[in-house]
Amino acid sequence: MRTGLYFDGCNLRDLASKYGTPLYVVSKSIIKDRCREIRRGFLDRYANSRAYYAGKAFLTIAICRLIKKEGLGLDVVSGGELHLALKADFPTANIVLHGNNKLRQEIEMAIDRGVGRIVVDWEGELDLINEIASSKGRRASVLLRVTPEVEALTHKYIQTGHRGSKFGIPLERVPCLAEKSLSMEHIALKGLHFHLGSQIEDHRPYVQAIDVVTELMANLESDKGFILEELDIGGGFGIGTYGDASSKPLSYFVDPVMERLRARCSAFGLPLPSVAIEPGRWIVGEAGITLYTIGAIKEIAGSTTYISVDGGMADNPRPALYGAKYDAEVVGKEGLPKDRIVTVAGRCCESGDILIENLSVPGDVKPGDLLAVFNTGAYNYSMASNYNMLPKPAVVFVENGKDFLAVERETYDDLLAKQRSICDD
Repeated sequence: MRTGLYFDGCNLRDLASKYGTPLYVVSKSIIKDRCREIRRGFLDRYANSRAYYAGKAFLTIAICRLIKKEGLGLDVVSGGELHLALKADFPTANIVLHGNNKLRQEIEMAIDRGVGRIVVDWEGELDLINEIASSKGRRASVLLRVTPEVEALTHKYIQTGHRGSKFGIPLERVPCLAEKSLSMEHIALKGLHFHLGSQIEDHRPYVQAIDVVTELMANLESDKGFILEELDIGGGFGIGTYGDASSKPLSYFVDPVMERLRARCSAFGLPLPSVAIEPGRWIVGEAGITLYTIGAIKEIAGSTTYISVDGGMADNPRPALYGAKYDAEVVGKEGLPKDRIVTVAGRCCESGDILIENLSVPGDVKPGDLLAVFNTGAYNYSMASNYNMLPKPAVVFVENGKDFLAVERETYDDLLAKQRSICDD
């Protein structure tokens, strides 16, 4: 999809000239290919399986409609994400609502609109869901989010399955909460959910979590008489981040999990539950490129050469937050010798606003050149801020040489739209 000056058939210089920079460029073709791999390798292969796109990775009305068209469900984590999904006419029965501290109005919205599943993240939430569902004469279908106490090899800020995680219900409390769920008139307990973290490149933590959860399933069946219908194993499947690294196929993650689940359920005499996955980054990460214009170039003798771009941590906070790695190219100079080592700095007023360290670029890089940063489709637009009063970039979708604007670039007036003046006495 990426060939020198072109991305999904579109000329990057033309896109920068047409829409300005910084600019998020997203390939529809790559997203479609990933969705279809999910269908071939998981949904069509394993009976009663489900796949939900993790909207927090990158959520716009355009991506919602594309995901819907490709036949996937949607995982949302806030009222705002749910509202956007509703605006995109996403079928609510195919939406899962997550969140470690859901607001009452978010739960009300989910129940009113018939969201398919609500994932319970703490004990008191179950009472709140039951109360709201009762007041509306509804029955809410829920999953209990389990903390499987498995530590995936990833940055500690994006680990979510270890015992100290802010997410999920401790293992020892799950049987009690399951029993409570089964006694509630307006709760339909469907099963369990776990999520181990983000940018996980090894399938073994998922297999370990299956061992933990299937033992829990066996105990729930023997002690509570509950046989779960559904098991959601979350997402977090890693992608290639820089250099020539590329994503592992979906089968690398899901096949060992399904094999282990079948073996464990057989050993415990349990029926095989319906299994769901929630990939986000794996679908959209490599589908994104961010285009920047290079400005200041500072060569500090005996130290560092900085090339500064017209964006930074406001449009991609991940390097500053947890050391995320990216690769980049100077557009139109891909074939030249890369004989200069630079650090790509953002324009925010923070020393930590560094996008890439030790990037090899051609020696003649200069102000005005276009820099393309790869694999920025996930957690860039969705985490963008207005720090330093910087307007958020536009989002452009591309496919087979055609481009269309999915999100307009913010203006300075947009930044002030909600402000109100206060008159001094």
